[in-house]
Amino acid sequence: MGATSIHLPRRLALIIYVVSLLSTQFLTGHGELQLNYYYESCPNAEEIIKQEVQKLYDKHGNTAVSWIRNLFHDCMVNPCDASILLVNAIGIESEQKSRRSFGMRNFKYIGTIKKALEKECPSTVSCADIIALSARDGIVLLGGPRIEMKTGRRDARASYAGVVDDFIPDRNDSMSLVLARFQSIGIDVEGTVGLLGAHSVGRVHCINLVDRLYPTVDPTLDPDYAEYLKRRCPEPEPDLNAVEYARFDQETPMALDNMYYKNLLAHKGLLQVDQELASDPTTYPFVEKMASDNGYFQEQFARALLLLSENNPLTGADSEIRKDCRYVNAD
Repeated sequence: MGATSIHLPRRLALIIYVVSLLSTQFLTGHGELQLNYYYESCPNAEEIIKQEVQKLYDKHGNTAVSWIRNLFHDCMVNPCDASILLVNAIGIESEQKSRRSFGMRNFKYIGTIKKALEKECPSTVSCADIIALSARDGIVLLGGPRIEMKTGRRDARASYAGVVDDFIPDRNDSMSLVLARFQSIGIDVEGTVGLLGAHSVGRVHCINLVDRLYPTVDPTLDPDYAEYLKRRCPEPEPDLNAVEYARFDQETPMALDNMYYKNLLAHKGLLQVDQELASDPTTYPFVEKMASDNGYFQEQFARALLLLSENNPLTGADSEIRKDCRYVNAD
């Protein structure tokens, strides 16, 4: 009893100290991801990003689609750490040069957003959080759901170009492999079907389509749709420098809605992996339900995207807040 009474004040003091430390971390924005991470360090951060995203969308509507793809590529390959934004430099091989990144664009406009943030709060808001929040705000501009995202990610000092193919599903991958890739980061079958609904917006370059058209048409394609695609992509070996493409959705090409799933049921899936969602017995029931209920699709899309955005983010000391999203900070 005597020993307990002697050490109790010390233990109590330790408990109070730990609680105080954790409280300080929460209030000042250090520690794990949290809502309103920049509440004290940069109170206007999220509003600045929202305003810049809106301005860019008004000038270049396709930027909203780019923001979604940025998040997907950044968070599928290792952590959500803005490694996708790094360009070739000494010691860095850019992930943007990967075949899986073909067709990605508008990276320069991330720099526009970063510049506005640096003017307000220098060296405070990470490029990784810009990726996450610009995707969130871009989704709303495309008619999608508002997703409350936590922040506090930090930026990588390295690229993962050598392993991109190990994480990003390919257009011709089997559905079992695609599902396994997403399940490895905690996204279930229902969420995967919802997340691929991002293909409701955007477009695909002909180089990724011609193997379904030439030398013979993929029998799973609706014949009239195949003829449309041939008009969009008339050559079996398209010029990589030419801007030849087809949109995922002809009906509502800039709306994040369930028309994607209706197209799949009508055999108008643009990529092979899209159409397989409607032919695989594991995913078909969810395709059918999302095709009939846009609210259900958006709910599952939001749930899956939130899980993706929190995939193993960098928050520790072995990271940084980049001043320029294209380069690691100079030592």
